[in-house]
Amino acid sequence: MSIKKQSKLRNQDPFLEREKARYSHPLPSREYVLEVLKDRGVPMPETELLKQLDIDSSEREIFTRRLAAMMREGQIFRNRKGDVCVMEKLDLIKGTIQGHADGFGFLIPDDDGGGDLFLPAKEMHKVLHGDRVLARESGVDRRGRREAVIVEVLEHVNKQVVGRLYIEHGILLVVAENKRISQEILVPNDQSLNAKAGQVVTVEIIQQPSKHAKPIGHIVSILGEYTDPGMEIDIALRKYDLPHVFPAEVEQLSAGMPTVVHKNSHAERRDIRELPLVTIDGETARDFDDAVYCAQDGAGYTLYVAIADVSQYVTPDDAFDKEALKRGNSVYFPQRVIPMLPEVLSNELCSLNPNKNRLSMVCEIRFDTHGERQDYVFYPALMKSHARLTYTVVADILAEPEGRQATRYGKLLPHLQALYKLFKVLLKARNKRGAIDFETTETQMFFNAQGKIEKIEPVQRNDAHRLIEECMLAANVCAAEFMQMHQHPVLFRIHEQPATDRIEALRDFLKEVGVQLAGRKKPKASDYAKTIQKIKDRPDVHLLQTVMLRSLPPAVYSPDNCGHFGLAYDAYTHFTSPIRRYPDLLTHRAIKAVLRGERYQPGNWHELGRHCSQTERRADEATRDVEAWLKCFFMKDRIGESFDAIISTVTGFGLFVALNDFYVEGLVHVSELPSDYFHYDAVRQRLLGERSGKQYRIGDPLRVKLVRVDLETRKIDFVLAESKQVTQSDKRTGKKNRQKEKTQAETRTETKARSRVRAKKSKSAKLS
Repeated sequence: MSIKKQSKLRNQDPFLEREKARYSHPLPSREYVLEVLKDRGVPMPETELLKQLDIDSSEREIFTRRLAAMMREGQIFRNRKGDVCVMEKLDLIKGTIQGHADGFGFLIPDDDGGGDLFLPAKEMHKVLHGDRVLARESGVDRRGRREAVIVEVLEHVNKQVVGRLYIEHGILLVVAENKRISQEILVPNDQSLNAKAGQVVTVEIIQQPSKHAKPIGHIVSILGEYTDPGMEIDIALRKYDLPHVFPAEVEQLSAGMPTVVHKNSHAERRDIRELPLVTIDGETARDFDDAVYCAQDGAGYTLYVAIADVSQYVTPDDAFDKEALKRGNSVYFPQRVIPMLPEVLSNELCSLNPNKNRLSMVCEIRFDTHGERQDYVFYPALMKSHARLTYTVVADILAEPEGRQATRYGKLLPHLQALYKLFKVLLKARNKRGAIDFETTETQMFFNAQGKIEKIEPVQRNDAHRLIEECMLAANVCAAEFMQMHQHPVLFRIHEQPATDRIEALRDFLKEVGVQLAGRKKPKASDYAKTIQKIKDRPDVHLLQTVMLRSLPPAVYSPDNCGHFGLAYDAYTHFTSPIRRYPDLLTHRAIKAVLRGERYQPGNWHELGRHCSQTERRADEATRDVEAWLKCFFMKDRIGESFDAIISTVTGFGLFVALNDFYVEGLVHVSELPSDYFHYDAVRQRLLGERSGKQYRIGDPLRVKLVRVDLETRKIDFVLAESKQVTQSDKRTGKKNRQKEKTQAETRTETKARSRVRAKKSKSAKLS
């Protein structure tokens, strides 16, 4: 074929110029390939497609790779003859596999308009949890669920899996810690690294599952014994695919970072080192990314919120930035932090350590005497923290202005008192605005020398916590409005209104207990806040508040602003924690770009929002998993003991209870309740005995006895203390008896509910 003819055909590609800009020898674009296939109207043999597109022998290999990439992304598909087809013409559904511990699974379509599709166990034999597939809807199962069959696996995502090694009849197999991976991974005897049965290992999959074969892998590392100190975190890191080792490029870049900040090298910044800015954090905090100062005069208050200028050191697409984006956020496990940024930044250059020159982005806000914002301005600055204070110390200073701590920080006392006055007027403004403020109990774990829980205690929030929270909220709102005013995209922190069906269910429930949710079809945050005020002195306040909280969706990141329902803000974003959250770093870069008269373009904002929301969920799931394991280990030596508890959740298969003194939750199965037929009343959130009339509701006190702890499944089971004596036989056979008593459907529902119970404690935090 002549060069002239080939050139003429290639010139028909509407994206030719883009391909030329990217490649020295441009190939037909993906869009042009799809156009050619669609014009043909029927599946096309690859040889004919190569001819149609003038692909010569020197281009064939690289073009074949382009077709393979298009297949992985579900744009094209090869039928049984090997012909190339346009995916959208085949009525196939592209999506992600979600496995279940019982062996079945679901297809989560990329286009979720039609909902998830059920995959029976025989289909799940071909894949593992998380795999990307093409599937075809095949009908409905006996329960009326849409069912699918897998047509093609687009991508096997599980390269390495963490699990425990078992040896059965001389056969080595690894059972994944992620229970959504229900298939056992076979390990050849000569590829075990001499691991022992019961040890936790990382296995690399060398042969993915198929319809007729289990996955095969070889052990690449031995993590240790299941109960070794810190093992629960090592497992979670691999189970949830959390990046936890900085690559060589990051370490190399870290080695070249300066150790101090010199004023002369940043003369263009506003020098505010004389302002008595202070950091206020918890006792164990090591990265300080915000400092505050308040000046008061007769007309009101000027609040300075100085945030570490991470963007000065982490530039777009450098090694720091790529790894920070990958991680999305820092992950805070009990006793261990997986930082988003390396220590040279997170704990040194970017941390607002006391008496150190530091670069910052400042939000300076002017309020009147009533807490109404008058004006604000953003600017880069050179600052110095005048003290590293803790919430406890600040609370002591404010409570006793002549006490020991106040004397120690005497120079800062008037500034802290001004800050406190501002906090009180901001709090009034918050209440007037109608923001939702649930009373939730946060807990802290204390560990012994072996790294296991010694005790669990509630964290008492004081006015110092709330003071800093109000300052951060104010700066975040200013950042969001600044972006809107300059019509610059940013990742808003959005919290949508609760769904209509959830609102109706909440109204029905509240009506049953004599409470009315204000507002009409779509209540406002202020309606929730008013209701919380009305119920705060009721004996069933725990029940009512829990049901109200569960009616709300979680907050997420998105460039499409729909406001923040829970905080009652029209626009809200995250600006105040760039050391530990990637969205905040994006906000800093966007603000700087606006100040320079430019626009910041990090790529697809929607994809960034989805990614950051996903990494946040991943971190939450990993930390909940670790905490659940630690609590199980904490309770395993207490089998047979009795505890005072309250009912935290009611389901059709039993009651979840929270122990008053230990802040640990577990299940009382419905079969352990007094002899009767108990029916679940979803409207009233209760179990009601058919014959006895006995009812169990959220918030009811119980005396329970611990009968079983399962470390692998993170399950804790109780019985009513007066209903059964626990024996050694109970301990040995509890699991077997429980499985006989439950139907398979109950077990599936219970597993999901346990996950929801573990998740609910962090949900209120996710509202902001």
